[in-house]
Amino acid sequence: MNMILSRLTVLGEVDPLQYPGPAWSPYVVGALIGVLSMFTFYFSNKPLGASTAYARISGMLGKLFAPKHTQSLKYFQDNPPRPGWELMLVIGVIIGSFFAAWSGGELTGQLLPAMWVERFGADSNLLRIGVALAGGMLMAFGARMAGGCTSGHGISGTLQLGIGSWIAAICFFIGGIITAMLMFGV
Repeated sequence: MNMILSRLTVLGEVDPLQYPGPAWSPYVVGALIGVLSMFTFYFSNKPLGASTAYARISGMLGKLFAPKHTQSLKYFQDNPPRPGWELMLVIGVIIGSFFAAWSGGELTGQLLPAMWVERFGADSNLLRIGVALAGGMLMAFGARMAGGCTSGHGISGTLQLGIGSWIAAICFFIGGIITAMLMFGV
């Protein structure tokens, strides 16, 4: 990772380590995620994760638009689609990220970060939206296939010393590095 960051600096591009604005301490945020994970285990007896929320949203939308089909699916028979703590977690993450951006002076309202503009141009709004949607759909599909998302495996699974979660977390980082190298030509 340091090699990628130093190559960005050498190439004269945006250096993510030279952050101009205020930011939350990664140590404090990490500790807060650990506390949240402990509370999640204590109150729900389940690990922290977000991908179940998306399955619940899909089921609720399915009940709204295709109720007979949704009720015929075994997954939704075993897991009735209704709001649960996972959905509240996702809503809390959205509200919390807005608060963090606002309180850290990072609420810019811009769609394209400087690093993206340098690589793909200032007129790449549709590309950015398309890549974000495609990436989100692939991640949701992968999370359901893997039995958990990045937060489920990367936080809760590694916390429980799950071998599969450690392998998944390592693969997340490898995949992220390869994607950054391909997209940004590093």
